[in-house]
Amino acid sequence: METEIPPDAAGARLDRHLSQVFGDLSRTRLKSLIEQGKVEIDDRTITEPSYRVKPGERVMVAWEPAVEADPEPQTIPLTVLYEDADLIVIDKPAGMVVHPAPGNPDGTLVNALLGHCGDSLSGIGGVRRPGIVHRLDKDTSGVMVAAKTDRAHQGLATLFAEHDIERVYMALVFGAPIRPRGVIEGPIGRDPKDRKRMAVRDGGKAALTHYRVARRFGAAASLLECRLETGRTHQIRVHLAHAGYPVIGDPVYGRRRQAMPKGLDAAGQDAVRALGRQALHAAVLGFRHPVSGETLRFEAPLPEDMRAVIRALDNTV
Repeated sequence: METEIPPDAAGARLDRHLSQVFGDLSRTRLKSLIEQGKVEIDDRTITEPSYRVKPGERVMVAWEPAVEADPEPQTIPLTVLYEDADLIVIDKPAGMVVHPAPGNPDGTLVNALLGHCGDSLSGIGGVRRPGIVHRLDKDTSGVMVAAKTDRAHQGLATLFAEHDIERVYMALVFGAPIRPRGVIEGPIGRDPKDRKRMAVRDGGKAALTHYRVARRFGAAASLLECRLETGRTHQIRVHLAHAGYPVIGDPVYGRRRQAMPKGLDAAGQDAVRALGRQALHAAVLGFRHPVSGETLRFEAPLPEDMRAVIRALDNTV
């Protein structure tokens, strides 16, 4: 959809003005579309809903009709680390999508949780659904928590919003930082050249990642422990690629740097190619129980596909 900013709209917030022009889309939906990089002004991608419009600007909004979420319960095996009446903690395998979406209507974690929890699952508005308060990328494995009650959902959402959560990821990367530990700091926003990617860029949201070198495989690769102080989209993948240590197997942020490094023998190269996904694993999740207040901490061991790459790297160096 396209529109031109009239003189009497000068200085208006972008999301507010578009909600008045396109009455079929709510301001909340338009704000989300803007943040997703789906709005352009004079061929420039705008990701700030608070952008002040100027007369004569041409605005284009790309959107798809919203699909009602009515996922079906499915019997899908889950590795449950903890479960009570309020929440469930699982070790998500790589390759599992968290929530149904176009292209992935079923076989998701939501479908599996509906099948697993059955009648014990309640949801906001009377709809039986798990409270997804955070996500892992399809090809990222590891610990996730989901709410089973409205009270737990709201409590967990607050903890994540306030960054009052311990999150530790293990990442296999190309290259080896010289310093054994450090901090990567850089604002993250939509890549202005590719709306499907994120990038370290001026005007992005503040982002901070702490890293520690857990293992070195010569200069070819390393295993990094990453702790999030913020939770931006693709934060670890973006920050590590920006620092020169792209996650092994990352098809989005590592594709320009995925040439095999020197020192990696044929077996090591085969193991990297066989991985078929980014070598990123959510190893630890710690938080206060949103209902009982108990301190909880869960760990998930590295999955076999990442361990296979480590074994190959061990034999290389």
